[in-house]
Amino acid sequence: MTSIDERLLESKMIQIEQARAWSPRVISKFETLIRSGDEVSIFRANPLAFARDRGVGEPEAIDLFLHAARAGLVDLHWDILCPHSGLVLESFGKLRALRSHFVCGLCDIDGQTDLDDFIQASFSVSPQVRRLALHDVDSLSIEDLHWKLKFADSGRLPGGQTRFVDVLRTLVCGMTYLPPGVTTTLQADIKPGALSGVNVQTQAGFTLPVADSAVPSASTPTIVRITYDGQRFTSAMSAVPSGPIVFEISNTGARRGSVLLINWPPEIVAMPEKPTLEFDPYVSGGMLLTRQTFRKLFRSERVDEEEGLGVRQVTLLFTDLKGSTALYEHLGDLNAYALVREHFALLDAVAQQHAGAIVKTIGDAVMAAFSRPVDAVAAALEMLQRIGQFNFERDQPAIILKMGAHCGPSIAVTLNENLDYFGQTVNIAARVQSFADAGEICLTEALYTAPGVRELLISQNVQEFDAPLRGVEGNARVYRITSRS
Repeated sequence: MTSIDERLLESKMIQIEQARAWSPRVISKFETLIRSGDEVSIFRANPLAFARDRGVGEPEAIDLFLHAARAGLVDLHWDILCPHSGLVLESFGKLRALRSHFVCGLCDIDGQTDLDDFIQASFSVSPQVRRLALHDVDSLSIEDLHWKLKFADSGRLPGGQTRFVDVLRTLVCGMTYLPPGVTTTLQADIKPGALSGVNVQTQAGFTLPVADSAVPSASTPTIVRITYDGQRFTSAMSAVPSGPIVFEISNTGARRGSVLLINWPPEIVAMPEKPTLEFDPYVSGGMLLTRQTFRKLFRSERVDEEEGLGVRQVTLLFTDLKGSTALYEHLGDLNAYALVREHFALLDAVAQQHAGAIVKTIGDAVMAAFSRPVDAVAAALEMLQRIGQFNFERDQPAIILKMGAHCGPSIAVTLNENLDYFGQTVNIAARVQSFADAGEICLTEALYTAPGVRELLISQNVQEFDAPLRGVEGNARVYRITSRS
C-alpha cells in the first residue's frame, strides 16, 4: 500500500496554492495525481500529459509542476532519451550534470545532446511525500527495472501508433541481474539475425551476428561465455549459431550489473539507419530554459561552464529604446531609470505570457528567448501594443521600442552566473534589431518563414529588404514589420 505523509503533503499543497493565482480546480487535480496516480505516471510525470488528460492549459501545467518542484513536492529531473529506442539513458537532478553527448548501448550509437531534442524534463513525486517502489532502484525486479524505470513507453515507430517498447518485448530473449563475483546462466532459443545485450543502467553492450545453423535445433545447446567487468561485456565468441543457447555471464566487477538480451530479426539488422521514434509531446530542456517561471524559481541552475549545451533551435528577440539619451536628459537619471524599469517589467510579463523569458537586460535593451518562433513574434507584436498603451496612460516622454528577432541553433551557456545563449544566432538577432526604427520589428527570413509566423502578420505591413548580416555571406533578406493602424 502507498504511504503518504499527509501533513507534509498538505503543507506543500498550501505553499503551491499560494504561489500564484491558478485556474479553478487545477490544484485539486494536481493533488489527485499525487495521491492516486500510478507509479510510472508520478515517478516520471509529464506536465503536457497532465494538461491534456485533465483539461489544463499547457503553460499553466508547466508552471504548476515548476512551483511544485520549488516547494519540494516533486523533484525535477533532466532525462536523456535515446531517439531510436526511448531508453532513458541517464537522468540528472541538476542541469549542470547534463553531458553534451549521449551513448546508447542498446542501439550501439552515440550522438550530440541537444536541449530541445530528446532531453525530457520530468517530475517525480518526492519520496518524503509519497514513497514509491521506483524510488528504491536496488530493490526493483528485473522486469520493473526495464519496463517501468528505464524505457519511455511513449515512443512510437514512425507514421503509426505502434509503440517501440511493445515491439522490443517480442524480441527479448532474456533478462537478469548479474551479482558481483557470480556466473549467471540464461537459456534461449536464438533465431538468425543478431543478438544484442545491454546493461540499461551503464549502457555497456555487445552485439553478435547470428548465423542460420545447419544443425537441428534439438542438438546440444551452444555455450556462450561472456564476461562483464562493470564497464563492458566481452564475449568469447565473435558470432553465434541459431538454435538453443546457454549464456554463462560472469560478473567480475565489484557491483551488481544487469543484462537485457535481444534477438534482432534480419530485416532490422539490414536497416541502413535506425528509425527515429515519434514521442508524445513532453517538456524539453530547451522549453524550460525559455520559460520565465523556470528562470525565476531555479536561479541556481547552471550549464556546465566548460562545455555548454547545444540547442537545435531557439528564437531570440532583442528590443531597444529609441531616443533613450533624450529621455534621460529630459527626466533625469533617477526618473528615467524608474521608467525604464517599468518598461522592463511590462516586457517581462508579455514574454512570460507567450511562453518566453527575458534572458538579460543590456543597458536599456532586452534579450528574450522563445522555444517556438511564432511565440516570439506574437510577443513582439503585443509588446508594441502594450507599450503604446503604457505611453497613452502616462503624461511623460514616450517609451519607443524597436525590435529584431532571429531563430536558429545556439549554445546554452552560463555567463555572469546567468543562463544565456552564445553563437551566430545571437549575433544575427542583435544585428537585425539594429535595422529597426521606432515602433518597428525586423525579422530574418528564417523567422518570417517559420510555421505560423506569416499568418500571424497578415494584418501588419511587411516590407522586404536586403541587408548585410555579420557571418552571413552577401546580403540577407530581412522583413520590416509595421502596424497598419
